[in-house]
Amino acid sequence: MEYKDYYSILGVRKTATKDEIKKAYRNLAKKYHPDKTKGDKSLEEKFKGIAEAYEVLGNEKNRKKYDELGANWKNQQQQGPGGFDYSQYYSNSANNGRHQTFEGDPEMFSDFFNNIFGGGFSNRASGQRQSSIKGQNYLAEMDITLEEAFHGGTRIIDVNGKKLRIKTKPGTRDKQKIKLAGKGSPGINGGPNGDLLITINITPNATFNLKGNNLYANVKVDLYKAVLGGKITIPTLNGNVNMTLPKGTQGDSTLRLKGKGMPAYGSTTKFGNLFIKVNIEVPTNLTSKEEKLFNELKKLKS
Repeated sequence: MEYKDYYSILGVRKTATKDEIKKAYRNLAKKYHPDKTKGDKSLEEKFKGIAEAYEVLGNEKNRKKYDELGANWKNQQQQGPGGFDYSQYYSNSANNGRHQTFEGDPEMFSDFFNNIFGGGFSNRASGQRQSSIKGQNYLAEMDITLEEAFHGGTRIIDVNGKKLRIKTKPGTRDKQKIKLAGKGSPGINGGPNGDLLITINITPNATFNLKGNNLYANVKVDLYKAVLGGKITIPTLNGNVNMTLPKGTQGDSTLRLKGKGMPAYGSTTKFGNLFIKVNIEVPTNLTSKEEKLFNELKKLKS
Protein backbone atom coordinates (compact mmCIF):
# COMPACT_ATOMS: atom_id res chain seq x y z
CA MET A 1 0.00 0.00 0.00
CA GLU A 2 1.41 3.38 -0.98
CA TYR A 3 2.12 5.92 1.74
CA LYS A 4 0.39 9.29 1.21
CA ASP A 5 2.39 12.45 1.93
CA TYR A 6 -0.49 14.74 2.84
CA TYR A 7 1.76 17.65 3.74
CA SER A 8 3.27 17.60 0.27
CA ILE A 9 -0.19 17.36 -1.32
CA LEU A 10 -1.30 20.54 0.46
CA GLY A 11 2.08 22.20 -0.05
CA VAL A 12 2.66 22.97 3.63
CA ARG A 13 5.43 22.24 6.12
CA LYS A 14 5.03 19.58 8.79
CA THR A 15 5.15 22.39 11.35
CA ALA A 16 2.25 24.24 9.68
CA THR A 17 -0.43 25.60 11.98
CA LYS A 18 -4.06 24.64 11.74
CA ASP A 19 -4.87 27.98 10.12
CA GLU A 20 -2.07 27.55 7.55
CA ILE A 21 -3.37 24.10 6.65
CA LYS A 22 -6.91 25.41 6.31
CA LYS A 23 -5.78 28.30 4.11
CA ALA A 24 -3.75 26.00 1.86
CA TYR A 25 -6.72 23.66 1.50
CA ARG A 26 -9.12 26.47 0.63
CA ASN A 27 -6.83 27.86 -2.06
CA LEU A 28 -6.22 24.46 -3.67
CA ALA A 29 -9.86 23.40 -3.41
CA LYS A 30 -10.96 26.54 -5.23
CA LYS A 31 -8.32 26.05 -7.91
CA TYR A 32 -9.09 22.39 -8.61
CA HIS A 33 -12.82 22.32 -7.91
CA PRO A 34 -14.67 20.21 -10.55
CA ASP A 35 -16.66 23.29 -11.56
CA LYS A 36 -13.41 24.74 -12.92
CA THR A 37 -11.62 21.66 -14.21
CA LYS A 38 -14.49 20.85 -16.61
CA GLY A 39 -14.22 17.07 -16.67
CA ASP A 40 -10.41 16.77 -16.63
CA LYS A 41 -10.02 13.41 -14.84
CA SER A 42 -6.43 14.02 -13.75
CA LEU A 43 -7.42 17.28 -12.08
CA GLU A 44 -10.44 15.64 -10.50
CA GLU A 45 -8.12 13.08 -8.92
CA LYS A 46 -5.92 15.91 -7.67
CA PHE A 47 -8.98 17.52 -6.09
CA LYS A 48 -9.82 14.25 -4.34
CA GLY A 49 -6.27 14.01 -3.00
CA ILE A 50 -6.50 17.55 -1.66
CA ALA A 51 -9.79 16.81 0.10
CA GLU A 52 -8.34 13.61 1.56
CA ALA A 53 -5.24 15.41 2.83
CA TYR A 54 -7.37 17.98 4.61
CA GLU A 55 -9.59 15.29 6.12
CA VAL A 56 -6.48 14.09 7.94
CA LEU A 57 -4.41 17.21 8.61
CA GLY A 58 -7.40 19.37 9.41
CA ASN A 59 -8.19 17.30 12.49
CA GLU A 60 -5.83 17.39 15.47
CA LYS A 61 -6.39 13.79 16.59
CA ASN A 62 -5.95 12.24 13.19
CA ARG A 63 -3.04 14.49 12.28
CA LYS A 64 -1.26 13.20 15.38
CA LYS A 65 -1.92 9.60 14.33
CA TYR A 66 -0.70 10.35 10.81
CA ASP A 67 2.48 12.05 12.09
CA GLU A 68 3.26 9.02 14.24
CA LEU A 69 2.75 6.71 11.28
CA GLY A 70 4.91 8.92 9.05
CA ALA A 71 7.81 8.98 11.51
CA ASN A 72 7.85 5.18 11.80
CA TRP A 73 7.52 4.75 8.05
CA LYS A 74 10.48 7.08 7.46
CA ASN A 75 12.63 5.27 10.04
CA GLN A 76 11.98 1.89 8.42
CA GLN A 77 12.71 3.26 4.97
CA GLN A 78 16.10 4.51 6.21
CA GLN A 79 16.93 1.13 7.74
CA GLY A 80 16.77 -0.65 4.41
CA PRO A 81 14.46 -2.47 2.03
CA GLY A 82 11.37 -4.25 3.16
CA GLY A 83 7.68 -3.52 3.23
CA PHE A 84 6.32 -1.35 5.98
CA ASP A 85 3.79 -2.97 8.33
CA TYR A 86 0.78 -0.65 8.34
CA SER A 87 -1.47 -3.07 10.17
CA GLN A 88 -0.76 -1.69 13.65
CA TYR A 89 -2.19 1.66 12.51
CA TYR A 90 -5.34 0.28 10.88
CA SER A 91 -8.58 1.55 12.35
CA ASN A 92 -10.76 -1.09 14.00
CA SER A 93 -13.66 -0.45 11.70
CA ALA A 94 -11.40 -0.72 8.68
CA ASN A 95 -10.24 -4.15 9.93
CA ASN A 96 -13.87 -5.12 10.30
CA GLY A 97 -14.44 -4.20 6.69
CA ARG A 98 -16.56 -1.12 7.35
CA HIS A 99 -16.27 2.21 5.53
CA GLN A 100 -16.67 5.57 7.21
CA THR A 101 -19.63 7.51 5.82
CA PHE A 102 -18.30 10.92 4.75
CA GLU A 103 -19.98 14.01 3.39
CA GLY A 104 -20.02 13.59 -0.37
CA ASP A 105 -18.85 10.49 -2.22
CA PRO A 106 -17.58 7.83 0.25
CA GLU A 107 -15.49 6.26 -2.52
CA MET A 108 -13.44 9.39 -3.13
CA PHE A 109 -10.73 8.39 -0.63
CA SER A 110 -7.72 6.14 -1.22
CA ASP A 111 -7.09 2.69 0.26
CA PHE A 112 -4.40 4.25 2.43
CA PHE A 113 -6.93 6.64 3.95
CA ASN A 114 -9.71 4.07 4.35
CA ASN A 115 -7.40 1.59 6.09
CA ILE A 116 -5.88 4.11 8.48
CA PHE A 117 -8.84 6.42 9.07
CA GLY A 118 -11.75 4.41 7.70
CA GLY A 119 -13.95 4.42 10.78
CA GLY A 120 -15.12 6.86 13.38
CA PHE A 121 -13.25 9.66 11.63
CA SER A 122 -13.59 13.23 12.71
CA ASN A 123 -16.44 14.41 10.48
CA ARG A 124 -19.10 12.13 11.94
CA ALA A 125 -17.51 11.81 15.36
CA SER A 126 -17.49 15.56 15.93
CA GLY A 127 -20.61 16.39 13.96
CA GLN A 128 -18.57 18.75 11.77
CA ARG A 129 -18.05 18.75 8.02
CA GLN A 130 -14.40 19.63 7.70
CA SER A 131 -14.29 19.18 3.96
CA SER A 132 -17.13 21.64 3.36
CA ILE A 133 -16.01 24.99 2.04
CA LYS A 134 -17.80 28.15 1.06
CA GLY A 135 -17.90 28.83 -2.66
CA GLN A 136 -15.64 31.43 -4.24
CA ASN A 137 -16.84 35.02 -4.29
CA TYR A 138 -17.55 36.56 -7.66
CA LEU A 139 -16.28 40.10 -8.32
CA ALA A 140 -18.04 42.53 -10.65
CA GLU A 141 -18.08 46.27 -11.38
CA MET A 142 -20.99 48.56 -12.17
CA ASP A 143 -20.84 52.11 -13.54
CA ILE A 144 -23.43 54.66 -12.44
CA THR A 145 -23.78 58.40 -13.02
CA LEU A 146 -23.36 61.01 -10.31
CA GLU A 147 -27.09 61.70 -10.61
CA GLU A 148 -27.82 58.03 -9.88
CA ALA A 149 -25.46 58.15 -6.92
CA PHE A 150 -27.33 61.22 -5.63
CA HIS A 151 -30.90 59.98 -6.09
CA GLY A 152 -30.40 56.21 -5.97
CA GLY A 153 -31.51 53.97 -8.80
CA THR A 154 -31.68 50.52 -10.36
CA ARG A 155 -29.43 48.86 -12.92
CA ILE A 156 -29.46 45.40 -14.49
CA ILE A 157 -26.08 43.72 -14.89
CA ASP A 158 -24.99 40.41 -16.41
CA VAL A 159 -22.91 38.13 -14.19
CA ASN A 160 -21.95 34.75 -15.69
CA GLY A 161 -24.98 34.82 -17.95
CA LYS A 162 -27.43 35.76 -15.20
CA LYS A 163 -29.34 39.04 -15.25
CA LEU A 164 -29.31 40.67 -11.82
CA ARG A 165 -31.21 43.78 -10.77
CA ILE A 166 -28.98 45.96 -8.58
CA LYS A 167 -30.47 48.77 -6.53
CA THR A 168 -28.33 51.63 -5.27
CA LYS A 169 -29.27 53.92 -2.40
CA PRO A 170 -29.04 57.73 -2.38
CA GLY A 171 -25.55 58.79 -1.39
CA THR A 172 -23.79 55.79 -2.94
CA ARG A 173 -20.03 56.39 -3.00
CA ASP A 174 -17.40 55.79 -5.64
CA LYS A 175 -15.64 52.40 -5.11
CA GLN A 176 -18.31 51.38 -2.61
CA LYS A 177 -19.03 47.63 -2.60
CA ILE A 178 -22.44 46.01 -2.66
CA LYS A 179 -22.68 42.38 -1.49
CA LEU A 180 -25.27 39.95 -2.82
CA ALA A 181 -25.10 36.96 -0.48
CA GLY A 182 -25.17 33.53 -2.12
CA LYS A 183 -24.76 34.81 -5.70
CA GLY A 184 -21.18 33.58 -6.06
CA SER A 185 -19.71 30.18 -6.93
CA PRO A 186 -21.42 27.03 -5.57
CA GLY A 187 -20.03 25.70 -2.30
CA ILE A 188 -17.76 22.67 -2.11
CA ASN A 189 -18.99 19.46 -0.47
CA GLY A 190 -22.19 21.02 0.77
CA GLY A 191 -20.67 24.35 1.77
CA PRO A 192 -22.63 27.58 1.23
CA ASN A 193 -22.44 29.50 -2.01
CA GLY A 194 -20.00 32.37 -2.29
CA ASP A 195 -21.13 35.98 -2.55
CA LEU A 196 -21.20 38.50 -5.38
CA LEU A 197 -19.21 41.65 -4.57
CA ILE A 198 -19.98 44.58 -6.84
CA THR A 199 -17.70 47.62 -6.91
CA ILE A 200 -19.51 50.84 -7.81
CA ASN A 201 -17.75 53.25 -10.18
CA ILE A 202 -19.22 56.76 -10.42
CA THR A 203 -18.53 58.12 -13.88
CA PRO A 204 -17.04 61.64 -14.20
CA ASN A 205 -19.54 64.51 -14.30
CA ALA A 206 -19.09 67.55 -16.54
CA THR A 207 -20.34 69.98 -13.88
CA PHE A 208 -19.57 68.59 -10.44
CA ASN A 209 -16.63 67.04 -8.63
CA LEU A 210 -17.36 64.84 -5.62
CA LYS A 211 -15.24 64.79 -2.44
CA GLY A 212 -16.81 63.00 0.50
CA ASN A 213 -20.32 64.41 0.96
CA ASN A 214 -19.43 67.72 -0.69
CA LEU A 215 -19.80 68.78 -4.30
CA TYR A 216 -17.61 71.32 -6.12
CA ALA A 217 -18.46 73.27 -9.26
CA ASN A 218 -17.48 76.41 -11.18
CA VAL A 219 -19.83 79.20 -12.23
CA LYS A 220 -19.17 82.03 -14.68
CA VAL A 221 -20.14 85.50 -13.56
CA ASP A 222 -19.98 88.62 -15.71
CA LEU A 223 -17.83 91.50 -14.55
CA TYR A 224 -20.73 93.87 -13.94
CA LYS A 225 -22.53 91.44 -11.61
CA ALA A 226 -19.28 90.70 -9.77
CA VAL A 227 -18.81 94.43 -9.19
CA LEU A 228 -22.40 95.43 -8.49
CA GLY A 229 -23.77 92.18 -7.05
CA GLY A 230 -27.08 90.58 -8.06
CA LYS A 231 -28.93 87.33 -8.64
CA ILE A 232 -27.15 84.39 -10.27
CA THR A 233 -28.30 80.86 -11.13
CA ILE A 234 -26.45 77.94 -9.55
CA PRO A 235 -26.79 74.34 -10.84
CA THR A 236 -27.36 71.57 -8.27
CA LEU A 237 -28.17 67.86 -8.59
CA ASN A 238 -31.72 68.75 -7.55
CA GLY A 239 -32.18 71.45 -10.18
CA ASN A 240 -31.09 75.07 -10.46
CA VAL A 241 -31.29 77.48 -7.53
CA ASN A 242 -30.96 81.27 -7.37
CA MET A 243 -28.65 83.07 -4.99
CA THR A 244 -27.55 86.65 -4.40
CA LEU A 245 -23.95 87.43 -5.33
CA PRO A 246 -22.39 89.99 -2.96
CA LYS A 247 -21.06 93.27 -4.39
CA GLY A 248 -17.37 93.22 -5.14
CA THR A 249 -17.07 89.47 -5.50
CA GLN A 250 -13.51 88.56 -6.40
CA GLY A 251 -12.40 86.09 -9.03
CA ASP A 252 -11.62 82.57 -7.71
CA SER A 253 -13.62 83.24 -4.56
CA THR A 254 -15.71 80.34 -3.27
CA LEU A 255 -19.35 80.42 -2.28
CA ARG A 256 -20.96 77.79 -0.06
CA LEU A 257 -24.49 76.50 -0.50
CA LYS A 258 -25.29 74.63 2.69
CA GLY A 259 -27.08 71.29 2.30
CA LYS A 260 -26.82 71.21 -1.50
CA GLY A 261 -24.16 68.49 -1.65
CA MET A 262 -24.47 64.69 -1.64
CA PRO A 263 -26.76 62.93 0.82
CA ALA A 264 -25.25 60.79 3.55
CA TYR A 265 -25.52 57.16 2.44
CA GLY A 266 -29.13 55.98 2.61
CA SER A 267 -30.34 59.26 4.15
CA THR A 268 -33.01 61.69 2.93
CA THR A 269 -32.29 64.38 5.55
CA LYS A 270 -28.51 64.71 5.87
CA PHE A 271 -26.56 66.38 3.05
CA GLY A 272 -23.12 67.77 2.42
CA ASN A 273 -22.48 71.22 0.96
CA LEU A 274 -22.03 72.59 -2.54
CA PHE A 275 -18.99 74.83 -3.06
CA ILE A 276 -19.08 77.18 -6.03
CA LYS A 277 -15.89 78.75 -7.40
CA VAL A 278 -16.53 82.08 -9.12
CA ASN A 279 -14.93 82.65 -12.51
CA ILE A 280 -15.32 86.29 -13.57
CA GLU A 281 -15.72 86.86 -17.30
CA VAL A 282 -13.97 89.99 -18.55
CA PRO A 283 -15.94 91.59 -21.38
CA THR A 284 -14.37 91.60 -24.87
CA ASN A 285 -15.16 93.46 -28.11
CA LEU A 286 -16.09 96.62 -26.23
CA THR A 287 -17.82 99.42 -28.10
CA SER A 288 -16.18 102.83 -28.15
CA LYS A 289 -18.73 104.08 -25.63
CA GLU A 290 -17.93 101.17 -23.26
CA GLU A 291 -14.21 101.81 -23.56
CA LYS A 292 -14.81 105.46 -22.80
CA LEU A 293 -16.78 104.60 -19.66
CA PHE A 294 -14.07 102.20 -18.47
CA ASN A 295 -11.46 104.90 -18.99
CA GLU A 296 -13.53 107.32 -16.94
CA LEU A 297 -13.74 104.70 -14.15
CA LYS A 298 -10.00 104.25 -14.37
CA LYS A 299 -9.47 107.97 -13.92
CA LEU A 300 -11.76 107.99 -10.87
CA LYS A 301 -9.68 105.24 -9.27
CA SER A 302 -6.30 106.82 -10.04
